Amino acid sequence: MKRLLLGIAVSAVVLGATLSGSHPALAVTQVDASRFFVDPATLPFGALAGVETTRLWGITNGAGWRIEVPANWNGDLVLYTHGYAGEGDQLFVQNPSIRAYLVGKGYAWAASSYRANGYVPGTGAEDTYDLLKTFRREVKKDGPGGVKGKPDRVYLYGPSMGGHVIGHMVERWRNSFAGALPICGVMGDNELFDFFQDLYLVAETLVGNDPIVPTPADYYTNPQAGWLVTRELLGTPYPTTLTALGTQFKQIVENLSGGDRAVFDEGFVGPSGGAFAFNFGAAVAGPGRENLTTIYQFDTDPALSPEEQAFNDGINRIAADKQDRDKNGIFTSATSSPALTAEFKLPVLTLHTLGDLFVPFSMQQIYRRRAIDVGTVDLLVQRAIRGRGHCEFLAGELTTAFDDLVNWVVNGVKPEGDDILTPATVASPTFGCKFTPVAHALVPVCP
Repeated sequence: MKRLLLGIAVSAVVLGATLSGSHPALAVTQVDASRFFVDPATLPFGALAGVETTRLWGITNGAGWRIEVPANWNGDLVLYTHGYAGEGDQLFVQNPSIRAYLVGKGYAWAASSYRANGYVPGTGAEDTYDLLKTFRREVKKDGPGGVKGKPDRVYLYGPSMGGHVIGHMVERWRNSFAGALPICGVMGDNELFDFFQDLYLVAETLVGNDPIVPTPADYYTNPQAGWLVTRELLGTPYPTTLTALGTQFKQIVENLSGGDRAVFDEGFVGPSGGAFAFNFGAAVAGPGRENLTTIYQFDTDPALSPEEQAFNDGINRIAADKQDRDKNGIFTSATSSPALTAEFKLPVLTLHTLGDLFVPFSMQQIYRRRAIDVGTVDLLVQRAIRGRGHCEFLAGELTTAFDDLVNWVVNGVKPEGDDILTPATVASPTFGCKFTPVAHALVPVCP
């Protein structure tokens, strides 16, 4: 195993914002990482001010990494799992958004670039687990029993696709971590891609078209057919002023994304200029996506009206080819997306914004139902945040959640969460207020 250690630095930072018991590895197609690279010059990272720290960086097995350890290290480590980073050839390491807070509290942290870009939570999990081994090798501290380089407790923290990484890690290496904080995570695994396909199928079916599967490559650019034409039939302009068909589309999207809830209206319009505004851009049909059992509804009544039944009978039903997706997930030379079962042995606390339509709130509901099915729900706490966009969290929401997770792990005090499965509770105008102490921009203030 070739490893390049690029540097070690000691600096000042500001106070602010077990490797056993693993499941056997899945016999799946490995992502082709041959085109990806790390530029060593991008790995060194600057110091904050106020607290002495040691900073390390390097490359292991094609993945770049960073480590930061405060001089007053409390013995615990936070592994940061980054989200989707595009499809480009170059890999980058991202620092956790709560870096200053962690270091100020005495936590060490480490982050990997992963050895490939794309949708690769399975690969990201392997590389983050390898980073734990790197940490043990590079960081020398007396731990329990005098073992060098072994953290007392290891926490997992990460957003979006990084939440999917965490979901896989806590199942595959069940005895390695103390607690997990996946935020805005893809906790419903590949059902996210089913949701993207649903958006495309529903929009095209509503306006009277026969959706082409897979979606044509020019769907978003062809001025004669595709989204540019469909959009005009849904709104003038879409999405702020909807036609009758557009209103129907919006209701179906609400039901598919988590049900009647506060902040959905704001999320549907989308954060102005936001990178993850709901602009329909991810809505495509493609390999590994299915809708055989999906029920489409025009209102909040679970009983199907004749109109709803007719729509469900008429929409194209797509079955995923088993070569693209099976019970283990989606694994190709470009994708490593394992299925999640919610079988874990440690405290897990999640956060999700109610208006998120890039990774919808329904991801959390799917994950909770799975935890109920396998008997781990007592180890799962979930919180709804009244934000519009994907991963739109305020710093205090994140740090409070992290502190609550640590208190749960260390002192056994289980934190409060939200009831995310009872429709009447989720539909309440006050839903999400408990854990959103400061109002987000352009979101109704809590009563």
